[in-house]
Parts: sequence; C-alpha cells; structure tokens
Amino acid sequence: MTAAVRFEVRTSFDASPRRVWDAMIDWEGHGRWIPATRMDVAPGDSTAVGAELTAFTGYGPLTLEDHMRITECSWDDAESIGRCEVEKLGPVLRGRAGFTVVPEGTGAAVVWLEDVTVPYAPGLSAPVIAKLSATGFQLAMRKLATIVEASPSDGGRSSVGA
Repeated sequence: MTAAVRFEVRTSFDASPRRVWDAMIDWEGHGRWIPATRMDVAPGDSTAVGAELTAFTGYGPLTLEDHMRITECSWDDAESIGRCEVEKLGPVLRGRAGFTVVPEGTGAAVVWLEDVTVPYAPGLSAPVIAKLSATGFQLAMRKLATIVEASPSDGGRSSVGA
C-alpha cells in the first residue's frame, strides 16, 4: 500500500530572485518558515551535489524524518534563476522534490515541486495528501515571503536570517 503524491506550488515574492534564492538554500533557516521543522545538515558545502540533509517535521513521536541528498543546486547570475533538486531517501518519503527561483516582474517567484511516494497510505488517498501538502507548502512559502520582504535590502545579496 503506497500513495504516489505529486504537487506543485508557485509563490510570488516582492524581493530580488537572488535574495529569495539565498533564503531558500539556507537549510537551517527553513525552521523559521516551515512549521514544526528543524534541519540537520551534513558538514561541508550544503548546496553541493551529493550533500545530505535531513528535515524533522512534527512533534515528539509524531515527527516525520525526511532524509535527502542534493542532486542539483545551481544559481545563474546572468539569468537570475536558481534551481535545486533533492532525492528523497526515506525512511518515509521517497522520490524527488525541488524548487526553481525565477524573476517575475520586479520581484521573484518560487515554484516548489514534490513527487514522492508515501508508504502505508492507500493509493486512493494520494489526492487528499497532495492537496493538504500543497496547502501546507503554500502557507509556508507565504511566511517565507513575509520574512524575505521584511528583511533590509542590500541589492539582493544578503543572507536572510543571518
């Protein structure tokens, strides 16, 4: 019994693409905008292909451990576009997830994609899980937008949450 869950969320930001990118790849900072989440990041360059990180989301025994490995993480200064993708390694979620930061008007947009399998969930539950997950990510991304947009600007190059 496994549910294949796929969803995509797009969020607009009134901030430069680079500023949004910096916030997105600040893995330890994810706990500031994703509820009940903390991140453990392996030592070294946390954006390098092969780098590993683990998200813990929840409370006490109801915490989801989400181990991931970076498969792509790159920023293009000329285009102001960033793309990051991770492989979900379990123990619960398996598959891939990622985000792309792109220019949008005078700001930026983030497109977040999850394409995972959820064990122990009936296949028929996939649309419900996807809708709930997408709603949760949309709320988290709105919180990130509030944080990034409230941070002092320095040309879009500062580290948000530092």
